[in-house]
Amino acid sequence: MGDEGSVSPLKNFVAGGVAGACLLLAGHPLDTIKVRLQTQPKAPSAQYVVYRGTYDCFHKTVSKEGILGLYRGMGAPLAGVAPMMAISFFGFGLGKQLQQTDPNTPHTHTQLFLSGCLAGVFTTVIVAPGERIKCLLQVQASRGESRFAGPVDCAMRLYREQGIRSVYKGTLLTLIRDVPSNGLYFLTYECLRNLMTPEGQSVTELSTPKILLAGGVAGVLNWTIALPPDVLKSNFQTAAEGKYRGLVDVLRTLLREEGPKALYKGFNAVFLRAFPANAACFLGFELALKGLNAVAPGW
Repeated sequence: MGDEGSVSPLKNFVAGGVAGACLLLAGHPLDTIKVRLQTQPKAPSAQYVVYRGTYDCFHKTVSKEGILGLYRGMGAPLAGVAPMMAISFFGFGLGKQLQQTDPNTPHTHTQLFLSGCLAGVFTTVIVAPGERIKCLLQVQASRGESRFAGPVDCAMRLYREQGIRSVYKGTLLTLIRDVPSNGLYFLTYECLRNLMTPEGQSVTELSTPKILLAGGVAGVLNWTIALPPDVLKSNFQTAAEGKYRGLVDVLRTLLREEGPKALYKGFNAVFLRAFPANAACFLGFELALKGLNAVAPGW
């Protein structure tokens, strides 16, 4: 993330916002497919299932709802993703700063991992309600319902009907998903960046393909550990009120009904999305940071 010593929280915040927008534009269509695959109703046999897989879900969504169907529910994450990534990169930078005693000593792997974990804690506050709303909107479209008019209507109705707890339903699962996976995410990116930087060169001079590769790999590894809690979260957040007593209940029910494979539902859609979306995210961040350093070096 540039040279953290000289990066102001403001620059990190702005560049993180750009990163978030890039991430969303590159990745949202596959996110819609992921949620629809994860939450489609259990079919009595294979031929009755709504979507047979990633490509089938993509094909049916586009033929029924047009290409914009893939961007369904994007309002909520767009309003949340730019500030969320801004806070994420800010949290990572802050974590690094807090653990740095000497600016010339490089951070250890543990310090980088813990800084990433801090970023995960920071973002959950924004992510949890946004994710709940996004999942409900994505699922209602595929089930042919129209209970909510849009993100704001959804948030207002959840709050009116059951208070703030309903808006934040699934927060613990979001923490379980985002804290360790963010740690791994930032650690992977930083390590790959350092590995690919030639001796005697600054990491800030890394070429675009190398940034894309480091960001893409970081995204894939992040989801490898984030997907099981994400499946539980999607099911918990979109379930009828009172269906599950809590986190363990969701896990037990899924394992009983569908076996361990259910924890990696939507696997293909996630991994197809993780590489380009996160490659775009980190490239957006690095370019925005370069631009800010050129335009406003004193910020």
